[in-house]
Amino acid sequence: MKIIAVNGSPRKKWNTHILLEKCLEGAKETGAETEMINLYDIRYKGCTSCFACKLKGNEVTKCAMQDELEHVLQKIWKCDVLILGSPIYFASITGELKSFMERLLFPYTSYEGKPSSFGRKINTAFVYTMNAPSFALPLIGYNKLFKYNQKLMKHTFGSCKSLKSTSTYQFDDYSKYAMTYFDGKKRLKRRETVFAEDCKKAFDLGKNLCTAK
Repeated sequence: MKIIAVNGSPRKKWNTHILLEKCLEGAKETGAETEMINLYDIRYKGCTSCFACKLKGNEVTKCAMQDELEHVLQKIWKCDVLILGSPIYFASITGELKSFMERLLFPYTSYEGKPSSFGRKINTAFVYTMNAPSFALPLIGYNKLFKYNQKLMKHTFGSCKSLKSTSTYQFDDYSKYAMTYFDGKKRLKRRETVFAEDCKKAFDLGKNLCTAK
């Protein structure tokens, strides 16, 4: 069993990265082999509309573009579980993860109404972190984003779960930044309580993804 976590955040050892690490810890408890991939360490572009993956008679296993993302996509072609993670920037996932998803999903998407050409089902999940409080998600349209991404992943891979961590802690010292809209002390307390629970949920998510059929 091989599980891959793809970190779409530029900040290592922070909220998104931490939750993905917890997912992998849960997976390791089942005996799975795990790997974390940090997209901000890789040089690549999004889809360039070359349409090589749509040529008739072409057997597609991954995007045809040749860059540093090529070996990552090859690993995902062979993996058993896939988790994507991203903070929310301007009401969406990061640009790096969006470009990654274009390269990951489009080759397996048919323009002829056929099922996904990935060829098999694997368990997948999306992990999100954000400043927004949980009560605001339906009001500001975030739930539509989460639902759409889940739909894309389910169409390609057969299943997708989601974990959302809200009102996250962004800095060790809020006094250094022009961020008076947020209460650093309250955010710290939430990190020590609610985020700690989110970490447990992430651990269970990774474990369940590796055991669920």
